Amino acid sequence: MDDYIERLVDLIDPSTLRLRNVTFEEARERILRGSADSVREIDGSYAIVAKEGKRVRMARSLDRPMRYFLAKRREGPALIVADRIDAIYRQLKSEGLERQFHPSYTRMVPAHYVVELQLIGCPDPDPTYTRFFDPERNSLPPDLDAIGKAYIGALADEVGKWLGDVPESEPVGVCFSGGVDSGCVFLAVYHMMLRLGLNPVRLKAFTLDFGDGPDLRQARDFLERLGLGLFLETIEADPASLDVGETLRVLEDYKPLDVECASMGLALCRGIRSRYPEWRHLADGDGGDENMKDYPIEENPELTIRSVVNNLMLYQEGWGVGRIKHSLTYSGGLSRSYVRTYAPARHFDFEGFSPFTRPAVVAVAEGIPFADLSAMSVDRLYSLKGEIARRGIRAHFGVDMPIFAKRRFQHGAIPVESLRKRMTPPDPDYRGQYLAIYS
Repeated sequence: MDDYIERLVDLIDPSTLRLRNVTFEEARERILRGSADSVREIDGSYAIVAKEGKRVRMARSLDRPMRYFLAKRREGPALIVADRIDAIYRQLKSEGLERQFHPSYTRMVPAHYVVELQLIGCPDPDPTYTRFFDPERNSLPPDLDAIGKAYIGALADEVGKWLGDVPESEPVGVCFSGGVDSGCVFLAVYHMMLRLGLNPVRLKAFTLDFGDGPDLRQARDFLERLGLGLFLETIEADPASLDVGETLRVLEDYKPLDVECASMGLALCRGIRSRYPEWRHLADGDGGDENMKDYPIEENPELTIRSVVNNLMLYQEGWGVGRIKHSLTYSGGLSRSYVRTYAPARHFDFEGFSPFTRPAVVAVAEGIPFADLSAMSVDRLYSLKGEIARRGIRAHFGVDMPIFAKRRFQHGAIPVESLRKRMTPPDPDYRGQYLAIYS
């Protein structure tokens, strides 16, 4: 064993990372040798691996995936790290090691943890996990005005930092449905541009429409009520263009709702890219539902309102690292499913951003006393998101944001009935189609 030569193949391009308060080398050093608090203080979007001898440590932010695969070689183990499963496969194939590969043998680094491995060969060692983001639950008073001000204030701060990183010569787009989350993001981007002295003529609200989806009417109504209708730009798409096979290849996952959502993301990004070949920066509202615990509990037999309001970051992380339900291959919650947003954007060479994924915003959300405010009523829980957003937007930007009923992205761009005609296979079918890519 002492004669083994361990090897790390890092396929993540450092130029795609967005670090604000540290350099790439400093961030890597914190992940390798620093405390959990020092990793938590890394500000930005990142997925970084660091190695010292046989010890490897990895960490990522919530808004981008990070995967790894431990390959066997006669010389010793090789750890391959990438943001995509197919990149790992191509690397193994280039080294003649593809017979070791199966998608389920890859591992996903869970967001908010430093994952440590020892490259010591066979048998493979178990990774260890150290949490570096641990927000305090129920730390805010049960005052909707105070909560809204804190939540939208944190969101506005993150939007301001993001705008500061975008060159002033480049345009900014918001993926916009007129719902609560994309509405908050659009209004925060617009008003922060004005505060920072930036020209809002650079801004567009892109709405996907397959011809008869309800989002376009909602998006137009939202903006026209606020006198901002000139920012709306419709991206038309043909339902015949929906291709489950393409989505599965890009998404590298098979959960039905995520496949549907990623299909919409691909259509939107394809349309923007076709119209604007040089456009780079897109903001969206992914993560807003998770922060406000705004998913239909009744659709998931594993959930109760008690489990939703009493588990730390349940929708962001799933049931948690080290739990029976934790999948090593795919992590859990938004930590897994953010690929539905990340992968389509990267596929068409966009740089995506959602302020709802930033720790400062998630921390405020976790501080909300959901149990007290909802009185353990599902209907009251669902009503909180719009009310908190409305009050926060008014407190910071002085406007009354229209609030519409919740609707999933894929159900707004195209009517549910039309979508089901195009994309109806059950979960095992999607899984089989995805695995067949490598068979």
